[in-house]
Amino acid sequence: MLHIADQKARLGEAARRFLASGRKMLIDGQWVDAQSGRTIDVVDPATGLKLVEVPAGGAADVDRAVAAARRAFEGAWAGARPVLRERLLLKLADLLETHADELAELETIDNGKLLMMSRLGDLTLAIDSLRYMAGWATKIEGTTITPSFNYVPPGMEFTSQTLREPVGVIGQIIPWNFPLVMAIWKIAPALAAGCTVVLKPAEDTPLTALRLGELICEAGFPDGVVNIVTGDAEPGAALVDHKGVDKIAFTGSTEVGQIIQRRAADSMKRLSLELGGKSPVVILKDADVGMAVQGAAQAVFFNHGQVCTAGSRLFVERPIYDAVMEGLAEVANGFSLGSGFDESSQMGPLVSAKQRDRVQGFLETGRKEGGRLIAGGTAVDGGGFFFRPAVFADTRPEMTIYREEIFGPILAATPFDDLDDAVRLANDSIYGLGASLWTNNLALANRVVRKLKAGNVWVNCHNLLDPAVPFGGYRMSGYGRELGHAVTELYTESKSVTTLLL
Repeated sequence: MLHIADQKARLGEAARRFLASGRKMLIDGQWVDAQSGRTIDVVDPATGLKLVEVPAGGAADVDRAVAAARRAFEGAWAGARPVLRERLLLKLADLLETHADELAELETIDNGKLLMMSRLGDLTLAIDSLRYMAGWATKIEGTTITPSFNYVPPGMEFTSQTLREPVGVIGQIIPWNFPLVMAIWKIAPALAAGCTVVLKPAEDTPLTALRLGELICEAGFPDGVVNIVTGDAEPGAALVDHKGVDKIAFTGSTEVGQIIQRRAADSMKRLSLELGGKSPVVILKDADVGMAVQGAAQAVFFNHGQVCTAGSRLFVERPIYDAVMEGLAEVANGFSLGSGFDESSQMGPLVSAKQRDRVQGFLETGRKEGGRLIAGGTAVDGGGFFFRPAVFADTRPEMTIYREEIFGPILAATPFDDLDDAVRLANDSIYGLGASLWTNNLALANRVVRKLKAGNVWVNCHNLLDPAVPFGGYRMSGYGRELGHAVTELYTESKSVTTLLL
């Protein structure tokens, strides 16, 4: 049983002051309430206790935010030279670094993740991503082409060029599993390209996005360049439907991504969708068993399994299958659950009661469908939303836990005898976001990597991300690539210009 007291007293002075000051939305450089006056509660997932209220924005608030973003896009931001955009993003990165401890505390009390992970993982990646994307502001470029035009009279000369121009006003909808990192991954490339933004953070985890909004104002971005509208599903739907929004950038479930794609068809908005996954982890018999066990555990249990690339399907070559499963059961049973602020905790709560109940439902379904549960599966009583990590052995492709994205710490494992069969099983999914392969034979690994149908493939590691490395999926895991040079294409249009030389 876990009984955790009100954690606000565990926050530093800056984070406590942020919560105590009352939260509003950022529209056109001003902090405002929802026009409806409605609010939603933000809850600490470790205790179930209310932290603060935030505005429940609606369509009217989205109208104001989009109008502000349009004015900025056609006004002050249009005149901002690339080097100014770069400097502002670098200044924002410096401010994040200055306030990193405060932001990490807010992330932990809002999302439930371990404070060490918030500080060393999320904040580091957010700051690095900001600085990386700042550099692209001065490096977005077109091409020069010498066209043939073989059908025009001889002696006429032409030159052609392409220009990369900002798409315009971007509606951005982010999930709750990495709230600050997701906000930066969306906002930074859009601003580097010269776009303006209306950001809709997840209902459960709006706090670091709002604190980021304060730092954006402090950094000196013009009013209306970044607007942040909090709330439930209503402002997200309003953004998708709004005729003044030129593009939607969404990270979340495949089901919601499909809805967005259908609704966006009416206005032919540009879309980038980073969606769900059911990522395979393939362990070959020559892999180091201890390393493979730790790697497979990290792949599925990292961030409490609330990761779109979570390695939730495990395929192990039969000669080492029993040893790997024994090791994974020991790891899963050994996790110490508790507050993210406790140094002894190895796993915090899931983000909400709804998510905990959803994950628990998958576990019960796994049992009913004949899964062999070898670790976890016991309830955790108390005020928070904790769930003990679970390992199922000998799962089959027809099982729900094998096929559907759980977004929680449940592993479905299957043995294999033939490598071609393992690749077939790994690719037998509607998704294609991540995959990892564990082997000491790198020549073999290079051949297998080319056969795996996923946008991100790791060899002898899993879930490693870097701002310079593109990230995105195949099939129903979405389209478009975050990070790297590739992300600049998400926020720019290509214009071709041809000139007759007189």
